Amino acid sequence: MTVMAPIEIALRNTVAENLSRYFGVPNWLQQPPVNFTWKVPERNKITAAVDSAKRAEYSKLNQGQKAALDSQAYPAGRPLNTSHLQRAKNRRRHLTVTEGQVIAELTLYFWKRLYGPEYDQSLWRTTLKRTFPDKSLSRALVAVQLENFYQARNRLAHHEPVLHQRFANTMAAIVFITERLDTARPSANTPLAMLLSDDIAAVRASENALRNRLDAYRI
Repeated sequence: MTVMAPIEIALRNTVAENLSRYFGVPNWLQQPPVNFTWKVPERNKITAAVDSAKRAEYSKLNQGQKAALDSQAYPAGRPLNTSHLQRAKNRRRHLTVTEGQVIAELTLYFWKRLYGPEYDQSLWRTTLKRTFPDKSLSRALVAVQLENFYQARNRLAHHEPVLHQRFANTMAAIVFITERLDTARPSANTPLAMLLSDDIAAVRASENALRNRLDAYRI
């Protein structure tokens, strides 16, 4: 996770900056240009991210600030027997969160989905290929590497092992992203690859040591 977390952030930021420039409108996540429509899974993820960002912002308010939102949530007066949960939910609707706050709440699932076939014409061909600008790369190849990275990241987050072929696939995905993200020629000297080089070497050494231990138990 020490290796994967910075890669996830780098990928998210690169894609978000690319789409922000391409759409050229404020609030492009919630209100993209009229010639573009998010697919249902992404639209739902954006809605959930906005709500999560508002909940985080709401939790920072003191009781007076929270109560002050009642004038917006209930301009005609708060109905009797309104539950605490419903009151908080109605208050949160009137909070404003920044695009950056929403982006931070979107998961890796959202960003890797943008490289799927559903967005081949609308995003990959028009702009997202610039995030992996090596002309020899296809969208499908990028999608496979991001999927391998995503699956391994989820396994690690749930304390599940990543060994053998899955480990090889994960390391291939890590190298692919660190050496090809936002660069026209693959290189081990990209800022991201150089930042993580020692950590990647440590992961390889750890896996090798673990594999040797496991092999010692084989009959």
